[in-house]
Amino acid sequence: MTTIALVFRTIGERTSELALELAKRHLQPEETYVLADHRPFPETVRRMLELDFRSEQVVTVDADSLILEDMRPWLEKNREPYVDCYVFDRFRGRIHCGVHVTRIDVMRAMREVVPPVDEEAYVLRPESRLRKLALNRLGHQKSFKSFRIVHDHAQHLRDVWAKYALRELRSRTPEQRRKLDAALRSWQGSEVIELRVAEEAVRWAQRELPAGTPSGALAKAIASLPETGAAELARLGIAERGPLTSEEVAQLSSDYDRSFPRWDPRFRVFGIGLSRTGTRSLTAALHVLGVDTIHYPIDEGTLRALTTGRLDFGVLDAFDGITDITVAPYYAELARRHPDARFVLTLREEEAWLRSCERHWTGRDAFAPAPTPAAETHMQIRRFLRAAVYGTYDFEPERFRLVYRRHVDAVRRHFASEPERLLELDITAGSGWEALASFLGRPIPAQPFPHKGGMLSARAAEIDDPDD
Repeated sequence: MTTIALVFRTIGERTSELALELAKRHLQPEETYVLADHRPFPETVRRMLELDFRSEQVVTVDADSLILEDMRPWLEKNREPYVDCYVFDRFRGRIHCGVHVTRIDVMRAMREVVPPVDEEAYVLRPESRLRKLALNRLGHQKSFKSFRIVHDHAQHLRDVWAKYALRELRSRTPEQRRKLDAALRSWQGSEVIELRVAEEAVRWAQRELPAGTPSGALAKAIASLPETGAAELARLGIAERGPLTSEEVAQLSSDYDRSFPRWDPRFRVFGIGLSRTGTRSLTAALHVLGVDTIHYPIDEGTLRALTTGRLDFGVLDAFDGITDITVAPYYAELARRHPDARFVLTLREEEAWLRSCERHWTGRDAFAPAPTPAAETHMQIRRFLRAAVYGTYDFEPERFRLVYRRHVDAVRRHFASEPERLLELDITAGSGWEALASFLGRPIPAQPFPHKGGMLSARAAEIDDPDD
């Protein structure tokens, strides 16, 4: 049996008491630690990493997250080093934040990372930055999974203010700015007081902490956001909310079920586009729709499934499908193995795709030294799939052009007799929710369609988490 440690983190959120009760019920942890009122947040992270965990997986739950389903059966099957949980955020829709599943080896590696000095990425997201550095050191990557969790619902207004001041600071890249602006627009006409609080917070952050503010000043301001928010609300004459009731939580659960019907796990979904055609964007979009695929898995089980030719991917025990070149060459076998599966072929304008491939392959040697066993597994998968898909270890534009054309043509011919099983999606040309949600029979989300990979700037990719 997998052992679980729960780390519950609270700074007095309105949902704290019920959030802890729900976390214990739905995780059934062998160990429980409550970190209360440790500020600033880097101090909370430091205290968490000092804990002497005895369990195999550590689940951190922030007090603004209400877990509404039994997660234990999935945790028993999970073997991923780190999983960010998709939740339903009150203001931003389906995003990954608030609940994190970290394997103990990653947690220990985070403990060994020296916090970067005067680095904006660390100041804005200290835990995420340490975890990313630890994952890189171990040769692992993160995965994502959706659960019935509501985030940022029914909070104190002072916490709404503090979060949106921080969100403004984290939204100084084009992609994150797009998301914040969309969230603010989506509130128009409803919950006017929360909209006003958020807009006041954004304006305060823009005025008091403009772009270019030194990291030290940012860190000091972020540490005092809760107190600043309370003072600003008092100045504005906005009254705080009363205690949370169980009736409110029951209503949230009912609203969630109505908005997000469960995906039937019998219906696998495979993204069979080639690398750099928007496969990461597709993966993120599928998570938003409640279809939990894993992008380019690099574990030993996946390597074994590929090299033996059995295609019995163990990650499908915990996920609804796989995307990218892990499965791209094997669509025919997977279609036979999973007769109810659906397939998404991501496309991209050929010349733009070739330029993106060249940038992506530059510096990614198929025979680079692997400092850890996990990194060596990753390198073996890289070599295998480069040979299987492209027939070359290095970027060769004419070879890539030929492979792209042949792949698209072969996929189209294979599914010609079953057109209902295949969707072609050109995300870079504007295809998005309408096509994908309709194909899978899911409601169209109100939030922007995610754009990942080369669509993000280097700085966005560095500090953007969630949705990096």
